[in-house]
Amino acid sequence: MRDEERSAPEIGILLGSKSDLALVRKVEEVFSFFGVTWEISVASAHRTPEDVARYASRARERGIRVLVAAAGLSAALPGVVAAHTTLPVVGIPVNAGSVGGLDALLAVAQMPPGVPVASVGIDGVKNAALFAVRILGLHREDIAARLEDWSGKEKEAVRSVRKELGDLPCPPEEVFS
Repeated sequence: MRDEERSAPEIGILLGSKSDLALVRKVEEVFSFFGVTWEISVASAHRTPEDVARYASRARERGIRVLVAAAGLSAALPGVVAAHTTLPVVGIPVNAGSVGGLDALLAVAQMPPGVPVASVGIDGVKNAALFAVRILGLHREDIAARLEDWSGKEKEAVRSVRKELGDLPCPPEEVFS
């Protein structure tokens, strides 16, 4: 599909580094299930701050409704994105350093007043994608309905695991109903 034939993205994702790409590709399953359009690019809060500012400040006029920013180490990207837009921003702290991503988590979670960023857990790509979808679902009934389907799918996945516990001492299934 040519770029001009593609629907306008509803969700924009910025990565602080190309090294975050493998982790963030996990959004594809979620966005595909819900039928949302999205785009992804790389812009660094420290090395290309002007690119981050331009992307964030132009996102709304391009039809984007939610921004997701993934970054490790100092994880400044989500905050810089939020400083340049009034759209909701979801930050994904990435485990990229010597302290297991705790530095990134604290950086994303500790935004100053007036620069809100929703933070998911370290490497919490699936939750970031679902959070973005839930925001879109506030105004799209098709997404709201699919959220119910997704929740049911997740419940069944957990319940099916109980059947795989084999010969371990398990409670009877009736205790869960």
